[in-house]
Amino acid sequence: MDGDSFERELESRLEELGFELVELERAGSRARPILRLRIDFADEGGGGPRRAVTVEDCARVSRALEPYLDARGDLGDRYVLEVSSPGLERPLVRARDFERFAGEEIAVIGHRPLAGHGRRLTGRLLGLVGNGEERVRLRLENGEELEIPRAEIARAHLVFRWKGQA
Repeated sequence: MDGDSFERELESRLEELGFELVELERAGSRARPILRLRIDFADEGGGGPRRAVTVEDCARVSRALEPYLDARGDLGDRYVLEVSSPGLERPLVRARDFERFAGEEIAVIGHRPLAGHGRRLTGRLLGLVGNGEERVRLRLENGEELEIPRAEIARAHLVFRWKGQA
Protein backbone atom coordinates (compact mmCIF):
# COMPACT_ATOMS: atom_id res chain seq x y z
CA MET A 1 0.00 0.00 0.00
CA ASP A 2 1.59 3.29 -1.13
CA GLY A 3 1.06 5.39 1.99
CA ASP A 4 1.02 8.84 0.38
CA SER A 5 -1.41 8.02 -2.42
CA PHE A 6 -3.62 6.05 -0.02
CA GLU A 7 -3.76 9.00 2.37
CA ARG A 8 -4.49 11.43 -0.48
CA GLU A 9 -7.34 9.17 -1.66
CA LEU A 10 -8.80 9.05 1.86
CA GLU A 11 -8.52 12.84 2.10
CA SER A 12 -10.33 13.24 -1.20
CA ARG A 13 -13.14 10.89 -0.20
CA LEU A 14 -13.53 12.65 3.15
CA GLU A 15 -13.67 16.06 1.47
CA GLU A 16 -16.55 14.83 -0.69
CA LEU A 17 -18.37 14.03 2.57
CA GLY A 18 -17.62 17.48 4.05
CA PHE A 19 -14.83 16.33 6.37
CA GLU A 20 -11.08 16.61 6.54
CA LEU A 21 -8.55 14.02 7.58
CA VAL A 22 -6.86 15.21 10.76
CA GLU A 23 -4.71 12.16 11.30
CA LEU A 24 -4.29 8.65 9.90
CA GLU A 25 -2.69 6.07 12.13
CA ARG A 26 -1.81 2.61 10.90
CA ALA A 27 -1.53 -0.14 13.50
CA GLY A 28 -2.20 -3.84 13.88
CA SER A 29 -0.51 -6.51 11.84
CA ARG A 30 -0.24 -7.44 8.20
CA ALA A 31 -2.93 -10.09 8.75
CA ARG A 32 -5.22 -7.69 10.62
CA PRO A 33 -4.39 -4.05 9.80
CA ILE A 34 -6.01 -1.30 11.84
CA LEU A 35 -6.74 2.08 10.28
CA ARG A 36 -7.49 4.85 12.77
CA LEU A 37 -8.86 8.00 11.21
CA ARG A 38 -9.40 11.20 13.14
CA ILE A 39 -11.73 13.47 11.23
CA ASP A 40 -13.07 17.00 11.60
CA PHE A 41 -15.48 19.10 9.62
CA ALA A 42 -13.81 20.74 6.65
CA ASP A 43 -12.67 24.29 7.39
CA GLU A 44 -15.09 26.65 5.73
CA GLY A 45 -13.15 29.76 6.73
CA GLY A 46 -16.17 31.32 8.43
CA GLY A 47 -14.60 31.61 11.86
CA GLY A 48 -16.74 31.17 14.94
CA PRO A 49 -17.25 27.94 16.84
CA ARG A 50 -16.80 24.72 14.92
CA ARG A 51 -19.36 21.96 15.06
CA ALA A 52 -18.22 18.91 16.97
CA VAL A 53 -17.94 15.59 15.14
CA THR A 54 -20.56 13.20 16.52
CA VAL A 55 -20.71 9.42 16.76
CA GLU A 56 -23.28 9.52 13.94
CA ASP A 57 -20.83 11.47 11.75
CA CYS A 58 -18.14 8.85 12.43
CA ALA A 59 -20.55 6.02 11.56
CA ARG A 60 -21.58 7.77 8.32
CA VAL A 61 -17.94 8.25 7.29
CA SER A 62 -17.13 4.64 8.17
CA ARG A 63 -20.03 3.34 6.05
CA ALA A 64 -19.02 5.59 3.15
CA LEU A 65 -15.37 4.46 3.21
CA GLU A 66 -15.94 0.72 3.65
CA PRO A 67 -16.77 -0.08 -0.01
CA TYR A 68 -13.54 1.63 -1.11
CA LEU A 69 -11.47 -0.13 1.56
CA ASP A 70 -13.16 -3.51 0.88
CA ALA A 71 -12.25 -3.22 -2.81
CA ARG A 72 -8.55 -2.63 -2.08
CA GLY A 73 -6.60 -5.83 -2.45
CA ASP A 74 -3.81 -4.82 -0.11
CA LEU A 75 -5.88 -4.56 3.09
CA GLY A 76 -7.43 -8.01 3.05
CA ASP A 77 -10.83 -8.74 4.51
CA ARG A 78 -9.81 -8.59 8.17
CA TYR A 79 -8.91 -4.90 8.39
CA VAL A 80 -10.35 -2.78 11.18
CA LEU A 81 -11.51 0.77 10.52
CA GLU A 82 -11.81 3.14 13.48
CA VAL A 83 -13.18 6.62 12.79
CA SER A 84 -13.24 9.21 15.57
CA SER A 85 -13.36 12.94 16.23
CA PRO A 86 -10.07 14.74 16.86
CA GLY A 87 -11.03 15.19 20.52
CA LEU A 88 -10.63 18.19 22.78
CA GLU A 89 -6.87 18.16 22.45
CA ARG A 90 -6.88 18.01 18.66
CA PRO A 91 -3.58 16.93 17.13
CA LEU A 92 -1.83 19.47 14.91
CA VAL A 93 -0.38 17.52 12.03
CA ARG A 94 -0.37 19.56 8.84
CA ALA A 95 0.88 23.07 8.09
CA ARG A 96 -2.73 24.27 7.77
CA ASP A 97 -3.36 23.17 11.38
CA PHE A 98 -0.60 25.46 12.67
CA GLU A 99 -2.05 28.33 10.64
CA ARG A 100 -5.72 27.71 11.50
CA PHE A 101 -5.21 27.43 15.25
CA ALA A 102 -2.95 30.47 15.65
CA GLY A 103 -3.86 32.17 18.92
CA GLU A 104 -4.70 28.90 20.68
CA GLU A 105 -2.73 27.29 23.48
CA ILE A 106 -0.79 24.24 22.27
CA ALA A 107 1.70 21.69 23.53
CA VAL A 108 4.61 20.54 21.40
CA ILE A 109 6.73 17.48 22.06
CA GLY A 110 10.13 17.32 20.43
CA HIS A 111 12.28 14.46 19.27
CA ARG A 112 14.88 16.10 21.54
CA PRO A 113 14.95 19.33 23.61
CA LEU A 114 13.40 22.23 21.69
CA ALA A 115 15.06 25.65 21.31
CA GLY A 116 17.25 25.13 24.37
CA HIS A 117 14.28 24.17 26.53
CA GLY A 118 12.72 20.81 27.39
CA ARG A 119 11.24 18.20 25.08
CA ARG A 120 7.69 19.38 25.95
CA LEU A 121 6.70 23.03 25.64
CA THR A 122 3.34 24.68 26.14
CA GLY A 123 2.45 28.13 24.88
CA ARG A 124 0.34 30.31 22.62
CA LEU A 125 0.62 29.37 18.93
CA LEU A 126 1.61 32.44 16.92
CA GLY A 127 1.54 30.69 13.55
CA LEU A 128 3.84 29.14 11.02
CA VAL A 129 6.69 30.89 9.22
CA GLY A 130 9.22 30.01 6.55
CA ASN A 131 9.06 29.04 2.91
CA GLY A 132 11.67 26.31 2.95
CA GLU A 133 12.07 25.07 6.48
CA GLU A 134 8.75 25.66 8.23
CA ARG A 135 9.00 26.90 11.80
CA VAL A 136 6.27 26.98 14.43
CA ARG A 137 6.12 30.29 16.31
CA LEU A 138 5.27 29.86 19.97
CA ARG A 139 4.95 32.32 22.89
CA LEU A 140 5.75 30.67 26.20
CA GLU A 141 3.96 31.57 29.42
CA ASN A 142 6.91 33.78 30.47
CA GLY A 143 6.47 35.86 27.27
CA GLU A 144 9.48 34.40 25.44
CA GLU A 145 8.82 33.82 21.75
CA LEU A 146 10.40 30.85 19.96
CA GLU A 147 10.57 29.54 16.42
CA ILE A 148 10.79 25.75 16.37
CA PRO A 149 11.51 23.87 13.12
CA ARG A 150 8.53 21.59 12.39
CA ALA A 151 10.95 18.78 11.62
CA GLU A 152 12.03 18.81 15.29
CA ILE A 153 8.43 18.38 16.54
CA ALA A 154 7.36 14.78 17.14
CA ARG A 155 3.78 15.68 18.16
CA ALA A 156 1.71 18.80 18.75
CA HIS A 157 -1.83 19.27 19.98
CA LEU A 158 -4.26 21.87 21.28
CA VAL A 159 -4.42 22.23 25.05
CA PHE A 160 -7.89 22.03 26.55
CA ARG A 161 -8.53 23.72 29.86
CA TRP A 162 -11.74 23.25 31.83
CA LYS A 163 -13.49 26.50 32.71
CA GLY A 164 -11.99 27.94 35.85
CA GLN A 165 -8.68 26.21 35.15
CA ALA A 166 -5.73 28.61 34.76
